Amino acid sequence: VQLQASGGGLVQAGGSLTFSCAASGRTFSLYAMGWFRQAPGKEREFVARIKWNIGSTYYAHSVKGRFTISRDTAKNTAYLQMNSLRPEDTAVYYCAASAHDSATYYSERPTSYDYWGQGTQVTVSS
Repeated sequence: VQLQASGGGLVQAGGSLTFSCAASGRTFSLYAMGWFRQAPGKEREFVARIKWNIGSTYYAHSVKGRFTISRDTAKNTAYLQMNSLRPEDTAVYYCAASAHDSATYYSERPTSYDYWGQGTQVTVSS
């Protein structure tokens, strides 16, 4: 599976951005997709996850109520809508996909995901 991410950029605090992540290749094997982020000097941090078949979602506490993850199975694409952005949301964002159910039980672990897209910078100015 290959992941192609798009979106991100520079936005003022309180603004919104949308990411998309298109999967190609063995997409029938997808179990879940998600997003992580990594700020300078910090470890990669879980943001959100969606189970591919049933669409159930799970969010990090820091983004719950502000970010929404969704997917379009016909387009093999996941989306991350980010609202009410804060300066602390500034990071490089990565989309990820999992081919097994560890992404259900261990959604927050990067090792639960098998495939990764390229990182995309999000900068939120105060």
